[in-house]
Amino acid sequence: MNIARAKLLTRQNLWYCLVATPTLNTSKWCVMLQVTKKTMSERYLGLPVHVGKSKTATFAYVKDRIWKRMQGWNEKFLSWAGKEILIKAVAQAIPTFAMGCFDLTKALCDQISTMICRFWWNQQEGKHKIHWLSRDRMILPKKEGGLGFRDIHAFNLAMLVKQGWRLLHNPDSLCARVLKAKYFANTSVLDAKPKANMSFTWRSILRGLEVIQKGMIWRVIWRDPWLPRGISRRPITPRGTCLLSQVAKLINPVTGEWDVQLVKEVFWEEDSAVILALPVHEGRENFIAWHFDNHGRFSVRSSYKVCRDDIMRERSRSGAQGSSSNEPDPIWKMIWQIKAPSKVKHFLWRVS
Repeated sequence: MNIARAKLLTRQNLWYCLVATPTLNTSKWCVMLQVTKKTMSERYLGLPVHVGKSKTATFAYVKDRIWKRMQGWNEKFLSWAGKEILIKAVAQAIPTFAMGCFDLTKALCDQISTMICRFWWNQQEGKHKIHWLSRDRMILPKKEGGLGFRDIHAFNLAMLVKQGWRLLHNPDSLCARVLKAKYFANTSVLDAKPKANMSFTWRSILRGLEVIQKGMIWRVIWRDPWLPRGISRRPITPRGTCLLSQVAKLINPVTGEWDVQLVKEVFWEEDSAVILALPVHEGRENFIAWHFDNHGRFSVRSSYKVCRDDIMRERSRSGAQGSSSNEPDPIWKMIWQIKAPSKVKHFLWRVS
């Protein structure tokens, strides 16, 4: 490892420690890491060093960067397809770095989404044109009649889920050890609770851990989600007086397969059918997997879908958006599969 690389890692470690534990004396960290001079600028490594009471003001620079970039695009020379590419590849990618560490708040995410929608519908300073579709419709996948634009708030949560997943699977990393000593010394990260005077970084990670609880699946029994189905993966059978506490007790030690009679005696038919369909893997320890992936691997893409679906359900309950059919209209998929230039597909989408 060269000297420049070592210095960079030292500075990054210092930033993580300072952000994660804001109440510690920075002078002590400087002595430990042999830093002879400290300067507290507004941002370090592209992220704000101090997050004040106004989160909108702290992260206003993200919104300003997107605004300045879009103002440099001459709309007169852009087709609808070109604007779609610029929005997805540039405008929606700018806040990704900050969203990986901080909860930008729903208000700021909504402002960014509004700004992007105005650009899409040719709305500039002093010019106001009709928005033919709502923002909620625009963020739907193309096969459901939308354009596949990101729900910025849902993607922010998905990025925070990634940080929580790393803490869960890399407990020996420097960041995980610092956070554990500060916030959940005597428990696991999944059982961590909010504390007084906690840093905004940790508060943001807690938001991600809430989503992990919705998407994770254990390979154990009553209290844990371990049945691969729907939104809730916990058994619906009441525990009652059953003394079983581990899934291993449901496996026949002689055959190495499920004890069918015991499973049917302990669980209701709805649970027993799902349990008996699961393959049995002997000799493995309990581990956390991601339910929304066939191989149990976590990805921001699947996490984003979980967050977006959760937000859509909340909007449906509040009456903000009408209930839609589970099966999307096949015409949308047909439009985007036509062998034609992208501008033709966009024209057909607008007509439809």
